[in-house]
Amino acid sequence: MQVITAAQAAALVRDGDTILIGGSGSGHAVPEALIEAVESRFLESFEPRALTTIHPVGLGNRGSAGAARFGHEGLLKRAVCGTVVDAPSVAELARQGKAEVYTLPQGALSQLVREIAAGRPGLVSHVGLHTFVDPRQEGGKQSAACSEDLVELIELKGREWLFYKPFDIDVAFLRGTTADEDGNVSMEDEPIFGEMLSMAQATRRCGGLVIVQVKRLAKRGMLPGKTVKIPGMLVDAVVVDPDQMQTYQTAFDPSYAGQLKIPFGSFPKLPLDERKIVARRCAMELSVGAVCNIGSGICTGIGLVAAEEGLLDHVVLTNEQGLIGGAPASGLDAGAARNYWAMIDQPYQFDFYDGGGLDVAFLSAVEIDPQGSVNISRFAGRVVGIGGFVNISQNARKMVFGGTFTAGGLSVEARDGTLTILTEGKHRKFVQTLEQVTYNGAYGRERGQTTVFVTERAVFRTGPNGLELFEIAPGIDLERDVLSHMAFRPAIADDLKVMDPRLFDDRPMGLEAELPGAWPVHARLAAAHR
Repeated sequence: MQVITAAQAAALVRDGDTILIGGSGSGHAVPEALIEAVESRFLESFEPRALTTIHPVGLGNRGSAGAARFGHEGLLKRAVCGTVVDAPSVAELARQGKAEVYTLPQGALSQLVREIAAGRPGLVSHVGLHTFVDPRQEGGKQSAACSEDLVELIELKGREWLFYKPFDIDVAFLRGTTADEDGNVSMEDEPIFGEMLSMAQATRRCGGLVIVQVKRLAKRGMLPGKTVKIPGMLVDAVVVDPDQMQTYQTAFDPSYAGQLKIPFGSFPKLPLDERKIVARRCAMELSVGAVCNIGSGICTGIGLVAAEEGLLDHVVLTNEQGLIGGAPASGLDAGAARNYWAMIDQPYQFDFYDGGGLDVAFLSAVEIDPQGSVNISRFAGRVVGIGGFVNISQNARKMVFGGTFTAGGLSVEARDGTLTILTEGKHRKFVQTLEQVTYNGAYGRERGQTTVFVTERAVFRTGPNGLELFEIAPGIDLERDVLSHMAFRPAIADDLKVMDPRLFDDRPMGLEAELPGAWPVHARLAAAHR
């Protein structure tokens, strides 16, 4: 193992290389110094060129950091990732057809890295069937420049599956906290583990270079063996960045690192606006012992509502990055968590999700059609991608989609248990036809999945014939404030109810005392104690 500079690491990247990059979202264990060094070299010398970048999670701060540093014409040939919403320059190359951009399920890419490490032929999964990832639709392609099919439809034992093809890896850019003189790397300050170990193993199997960015060096033998996440036998070079931040926004939060737990009262409190109303109504779908996923966007507020309502010890909130328990972080720090019970590698979290381990999941929705299908991946001229959305939405027993009723300038006032629309959003979300199918409502119903759609003024569910309205906010006019802003007329429940007035009052709702259910007991254990 050698200790080198970021510039020296960038000089090892050759034209046409495939770079596998660890980390998540807005700086969570992202090797930013290495990525920045490649961009700087290209801007100075126009080298390297025609790179392929692969990262299961979107990387960036929705500005110029992370994967956005590869968003220069000539530097990037192809990007394969979960989402590009965090990297606007890459999304723009996709929109213009100047780079090949594929957005595939985050879990599929995460698990595929592990398959490559083991030398298996690729990943076989049901995840993505009947969505835009399915090659019968678009195969995950987000650019007219895409020249290869990365996903195939196959049949195995009488069932349809998707086959995700493997790839060769020339260089891996990974991140940890401390490296010793033998290249052993620990991740004690990182907010996630991701799939750093699998990435290092896969790159080694492909004969590629493994380069790890860390914050500090330690003497040989000083790292306890149990703390080593990437063994030195897999590491070729280490780059030290003493100014490495925990995320792009947070220098260091010990609760993100799992070094302490904070009191419920120390969690940020959301203002009472349309986003908190949605998060509160979503939280009413929780039950004692429920294992849940909290997605990005508006649904990240559910963790803060759960903390405010004292629910965190009664449910199991998780996120796809591998955090279990506690409260997933909100805003750009989404992907981290506070007060979590466990942190596991991302591929194993997706194994659990794909196997149906989630009782209920909460995800955002941008477009909804009459059948209860959802689009979040491409709309209004924007290329976004999917992250873990497809893994989660296709496999949870119950899906709760959250979002404001309209978008673009919406302003509401919640006071004394009623809701008033001050300014209506410019863009409809309930549309006749989706630009891309990210969640297939008919496929969900076929598999017996329960689906609920929560907005600040109305709540829907999917019935046998599609979307049905079953709750409306107090103070809202059905025709004026709901139906007139939909491109189709949903079914309306015979017992149309008024949403709970407590949703529209700034005081805590008292949900802890009302949480239904009890901690589950395995049937075999229950029988043994009867």
